[in-house]
Amino acid sequence: MGTRHLIAVFLLAGLQAGATMLEELLNSKQNNHQEIVFCTRSKYDDSHWYANIGYYSDDSNKKAYAGNGQPDKSMLYGYNLRTKAQRVILDAKGGGIRDPHVNYDGETILFSYRPAGSDYYNLYTIKPDGSALRQVTHGPWDDIEAIFLPDGDILFNSTRCRCFVGCWYTQVATMYRCKPDGSGIISVSSNIEHDNTPAVMPDGRILYTRWEYIDRSQVEYHHLWTMNPDGTGVNVYFGNMHSWTVMIDAMPIPGTREVIASFSPGHGRNEHAGFPTIVSVQHGPDHEPAAKKLNNKADFRDPQALTRDIFMMAHNRSVILMNRKGEMETILTHPTESVHEPRALTARPREPIIPPRGDLTKDTGEFILIDVYQGRNMEGVKRGDIKKLLILEVLPKPVNFSGGMDLTSWLGTFSLERALGTVPVEEDGSAYFTAPANRPLFFVALDENDLSVKRMQSFADLAPGETTTCIGCHETRSTSPYRSAVNAPPVASRRTPSSIARFEGLPDVLDFNRDIQPILDRHCVSCHNPQERQGRVDLSGRISSNWSPAYATLIANNQVADGRNGLGNQPPRSIGTSASPLMSKLSGSHHKVKVSEQEWRTVFLWIETAAPYAGSYAGVRNSEEQHYFNSCRAPATNPFGDVNHRRCASCHQNEKEKNTMRIPFDTELRRKVEAKNLGLKTAQYERLIFPNDPARLYSWDILFNFKNPELSSLLLAPLAKESGGLGLCKGTVFKDKQDPDYQKLLKGIQESKKRFAGRAAWSEPGWKPNKQYIREMKRYGVLPESFDLAKDDFDPFAVDQAYWQSRWSVYDE
Repeated sequence: MGTRHLIAVFLLAGLQAGATMLEELLNSKQNNHQEIVFCTRSKYDDSHWYANIGYYSDDSNKKAYAGNGQPDKSMLYGYNLRTKAQRVILDAKGGGIRDPHVNYDGETILFSYRPAGSDYYNLYTIKPDGSALRQVTHGPWDDIEAIFLPDGDILFNSTRCRCFVGCWYTQVATMYRCKPDGSGIISVSSNIEHDNTPAVMPDGRILYTRWEYIDRSQVEYHHLWTMNPDGTGVNVYFGNMHSWTVMIDAMPIPGTREVIASFSPGHGRNEHAGFPTIVSVQHGPDHEPAAKKLNNKADFRDPQALTRDIFMMAHNRSVILMNRKGEMETILTHPTESVHEPRALTARPREPIIPPRGDLTKDTGEFILIDVYQGRNMEGVKRGDIKKLLILEVLPKPVNFSGGMDLTSWLGTFSLERALGTVPVEEDGSAYFTAPANRPLFFVALDENDLSVKRMQSFADLAPGETTTCIGCHETRSTSPYRSAVNAPPVASRRTPSSIARFEGLPDVLDFNRDIQPILDRHCVSCHNPQERQGRVDLSGRISSNWSPAYATLIANNQVADGRNGLGNQPPRSIGTSASPLMSKLSGSHHKVKVSEQEWRTVFLWIETAAPYAGSYAGVRNSEEQHYFNSCRAPATNPFGDVNHRRCASCHQNEKEKNTMRIPFDTELRRKVEAKNLGLKTAQYERLIFPNDPARLYSWDILFNFKNPELSSLLLAPLAKESGGLGLCKGTVFKDKQDPDYQKLLKGIQESKKRFAGRAAWSEPGWKPNKQYIREMKRYGVLPESFDLAKDDFDPFAVDQAYWQSRWSVYDE
């Protein structure tokens, strides 16, 4: 089909469209919309709404952006609504165009452009007639979703934050601002997951989508937030208490206090496709009925309110109008490509300019907490219970390789967390303290014994020099704080701010094998070892294909309450040290085991920082490494399925899944509970969390002993005591070691041992990080380009710390 014929079809589609809404729009006295701009681009093959920039972690040659490395069929168009004339403003000629935004004067279009041959989107401006193309930002980063601010500066999202999605293979973009010429780039967000689609509200604040998952589900919480243009005053706008919708592409509706947004179902869809939804916050940020769908099909994108009642949006290859009744009218249809981001090409008034409320010369800010006891889900917490706040920081990932946690945790946290220290809480529940700026912080309320009372499960941040106030703990944000004494200021506000009291002599980021296993070795392993297993517990520290037996046993037997990747705002004393039986066992209640004060504090810090296994992101394995170590449990002459199903299935088989073996602790039950919390079936949950490796495989780590195969639980548990076994199984499974099936299992584990010995696992001597981790650390400037892993010393904990510190400045350096 020739170009002229394509254009003719394009124009005919617009001429054939019904014109009722369009005529109403064009004839409105309050409307001056005559033209629109939009772009076309190729599809990208990832289902996630955010995985459309940069490259994939395993292979930097595999591109995530539109076209996935192939030439993009992208153009920027102008279209006259009255004459139905269309023109090409910019032909990307194999490159990519996205996110057009029109300046206040209607004379300049700001957009993201990836020229052919480049892998990065930078910001450009162009005139509506196609003249004066100018590059605004530069560098090997993706700058996307840009808007002009009322003061003339530009706000945009960018991968300059230098981190990867904590549960996927692609890069994160968070908010930055710069001058109109691209100079003076500074960060205005400390998020470690995506910010998306900022828009200026009528009062000058910024409305945007924030994705986060602090000790809660990674697929549930991506809702609407607001902030000032300088990054101060961050506040929830709508939805953060309600899960399973991506609320994105939100923009204000003129003449109202409402916004129009795309509510993309579940964990979001490709290109933000969702239900066009009108949101009002008249009744607060949590009132679900205030979100009203305009249409019951979740395949609309990029809505913009042209008037109070008429909305323009993209729908597959078309630009359409939709009214509040959900009635649709097609403006135009492109013959071959998907249409994106239609925007009115018209002048509009500037919103008020909110002056800066921070001070970029400072590296700290101040928090004022009015009353920690005011909030939701605080039942059972009495005044006077809370004595301190533990200040934690969630830490970004320099690279990631799966939809699961890998070695960071077992079905718990995706992110490492840093313990900064504690601050006091006054008798009236108030606190006032100085905290580092530009860092994602969250808090745990502690009692007089330093045990957890309530966990935040979200994050707060400070712009440099900012003082911010919060009412309480998960407060509703729709009421003013209640004070028992009229006009009495909080006690904490009458003094100078507290400094964070650090835990001197203790690590701020914990690693299980380095920090916790030595404590277990001193106090627990004499009874809980492979040979004795008192209480059927093995707390030895040998290395396995994933977790050590000690870590797997503590987690699987609910000795640690770490949030379990569930929903947010959990009840008091249900997460952390107060809900972890291990803490009381180490305090004298378990056979008089009593650890030292420093050992108790170390375990406390480990649990409150989400009980990680590998305390460095260098321990996160790439896809090849995950496959290699998981294959260690399945040697070439794999006897496990055959023997286990013949000799063990009568007790251990899961009736609903005939091919699944259950081990003594019920990890399957845990998965059922976690799946139910997410509204999923167990199989769906497993595919979501471990798409390349079913979660049930992880429970096998505790059954193998690659150091001494004969001490494997898989052999000792069914072996009679008289023959040196534990005799834990009902009846006698293996009378002696001469049993042919015992020998088959032993041979299989011995073969696995040989394969396992071929590569050092995390924490073993000779372990080395993967090449992608080194690649990114060089790219971020943390390691020099000359670094050679074969020659140079490498400390994974020190390199991670240097990486995190490199992000503390707000300046793009």
